[in-house]
Amino acid sequence: MKRGRPRKFELNLSSEEQAQLEQMSGARTLPAGIVRRARGILRSAKGESNQAIARQLKVSTPSVAYWRKRFSADRLAGLQDLPKSGRPRTHDDDKVAGLLKKVLQQQPKHATHWSVRSVARETGVSKSTVQRYFALFGLQPHRSKSFKLSTDAFFVEKVRDIVGLYLNPPDNALVLSVDEKSQIQALERTQPVLPMGLGYVEGVTHDYVRHGTTTLFAALDVQSGKVITQCKPRHRHQEFLSFLRHLDEHMPLALDLHLIIDNYATHKHPKVRAWLAAHPRYHLHYTPTYSSWLNQVERWFGLITQQSIRRGSFRNVKELVQRIDAYVKHHNRHAGPFQWTATADSILGKIERLSKVISGTQH
Repeated sequence: MKRGRPRKFELNLSSEEQAQLEQMSGARTLPAGIVRRARGILRSAKGESNQAIARQLKVSTPSVAYWRKRFSADRLAGLQDLPKSGRPRTHDDDKVAGLLKKVLQQQPKHATHWSVRSVARETGVSKSTVQRYFALFGLQPHRSKSFKLSTDAFFVEKVRDIVGLYLNPPDNALVLSVDEKSQIQALERTQPVLPMGLGYVEGVTHDYVRHGTTTLFAALDVQSGKVITQCKPRHRHQEFLSFLRHLDEHMPLALDLHLIIDNYATHKHPKVRAWLAAHPRYHLHYTPTYSSWLNQVERWFGLITQQSIRRGSFRNVKELVQRIDAYVKHHNRHAGPFQWTATADSILGKIERLSKVISGTQH
């Protein structure tokens, strides 16, 4: 009878197993544990010791031995994790599906939307479990977002025209995104602002005194990100014409100017049209109706509102205008263009999918 330590068993891989393990060992989408086990089995099949494999993969030697035995017994299926023990599920798949169907397809009797507590009362599932299901499936019935589809008959043509200017601007020309931010209020807080500190945020009073308004006219150079602005007391065609003349004074005479503007009546006034006809280097590109998101200057308006206007306190319109001018100067010193990446086809594809959802032909 032979005595001594039992001989280590050898792993022999078929050509199919070898190919699958090599594929698994280099995969980037599989769990890291399975990738590590596949590499360990490949090394083991080459005759490397458990200790050497453990050092290379930075795992324990018993772990290498365990997965060798699992693979020897169950082959590739042995590399998968076994089901973990624990308390059985309280709610089966049908119960969860019913809860999701109720939230997605029904409306509560006395409210506009479901809450965690109302779903819990209606279904008999605990509030904490409903909350987990909401998080797991990405349900947010307490939130909504607004949208508005354009009714412009030439929507497709205008989208392609404007996106083409962004992605492939014409030679010897500047593309300017032009618009106005009207009725900017000079609001003065009724009490001093409490500064931010460690453990608490800045404090501002909810009430204020109105000291008048101004309208900010802006033209954003989409290639450099710099802006030319003027603040005007009113928002009429006279002020828009004055801004166009101001723009004309600051633009190189040798370049054509392509202006992206919306369909506001001020931009189409007969006197404005006459001025543009007398200056043939100006080319107007109108955004589709309800599509201000296509105009890049709207994004810049969001930045100046968030960073300089909204949380300010102004004793008069003059202070507000001074704050705007200071922000513009700082912005132009560090300006950079917005990185527009959406193609016309990708935009139109999203609109088509949204239209199908609205019409009920797609869910």
